[in-house]
Amino acid sequence: MTRNALVPKDEFLNLHGLTHLCTGGESPWLRSHDDVYTQFATLKSSGWRGRETVLSRVDDTRSGIGQLWNVDAGRVCFMPAANEGMNYLARGIDWQAGDNLVTTSMEFPSVAWAWRDLAERGVEVRFVDPVDWLMSEQDLLAAVDDRTRLLAVSQVSYYNGQNLDIRQLAEGLNRDRTLLAVDSTHASGVIPVDASLTDLTISSSYKWMLATTGVAACFVSERAEAVARPTAWGWNNLQYGAPPNPPTTPAFGMPQILEPGNTALLNILFLRNGLTTILDAGIEKISEHARGLAAEVSDGLESLGIEVISSRETASRSGNTCFLVDDSESVMAALGEKDVLVWGDRGRIRLSTHLYNDSLDVARALEAIDSLKPT
Repeated sequence: MTRNALVPKDEFLNLHGLTHLCTGGESPWLRSHDDVYTQFATLKSSGWRGRETVLSRVDDTRSGIGQLWNVDAGRVCFMPAANEGMNYLARGIDWQAGDNLVTTSMEFPSVAWAWRDLAERGVEVRFVDPVDWLMSEQDLLAAVDDRTRLLAVSQVSYYNGQNLDIRQLAEGLNRDRTLLAVDSTHASGVIPVDASLTDLTISSSYKWMLATTGVAACFVSERAEAVARPTAWGWNNLQYGAPPNPPTTPAFGMPQILEPGNTALLNILFLRNGLTTILDAGIEKISEHARGLAAEVSDGLESLGIEVISSRETASRSGNTCFLVDDSESVMAALGEKDVLVWGDRGRIRLSTHLYNDSLDVARALEAIDSLKPT
């Protein structure tokens, strides 16, 4: 089966002559973002009238995230980076000596080490190891006990592209005792994300969401809000009036309570534009397309005698397909010389397939990888 792109490549900048398979590191730039910037610049020059229009578009973006993630838009806030979501829980939960949290030994640093200071308070961080590079949901749940305050995972692994079964994790926890926090950076925009199953879901915007850095959408459940206090205060999350200031002042609720100051308005509007592309294409259609191309990548690599560390099962696939190599940065650079863009670091190569990719991209990448093999 030959798969054609869901969105034409010419809707993005600088893809002519390139095989772009590195959305997992940095997505290409939508041409329509130029209009977003021009509109923002015009609105910014319009004083308070322009600001009101911008803020209405920010609310549109919340609604788009709510639609994509199956949650109430009123519980979606915007943080400056994905690491802030886990750090909010690390700072805000009333941790007690003897508490623990569970994560995986293959996590990205923002999930793995947001908790590094908790050891001083007698909190244990339990790292669950994979088997043959793949994590088991059952093993994660088995590490949870009656002192586990939090299970923190990435829905899709940055390292091997495995998609965890978030529903299985959610249903296996005592939700009155243990929160479930999910970084969906490598899932959101390419495969379904159901944040309603979680207590916190956060995602960067510069990868599969087709926007840029500086903003991360974050869903926070009522349960998480009740047990994790905010630790940052400013003009946007406090109900203040004219001076003189009183000793205390009430705070707003979600979403403003986690947005103490100005959010990255322009970057949120870029995210709004990326969301439009994703929602118009349809996340189920994108998922089928990206996973289908990922299967082509996996099968092709194995035909070249290359061991793939990503899952072969469709439900556990994502847009990322990965294999190990000794000098990943050099391999990435060599493929780049052939105009094939992949992501290589920390001993593995990651090929990412998204809505603008097609079967020809996969064939070109496989041909280039084959050409690097010793003769």
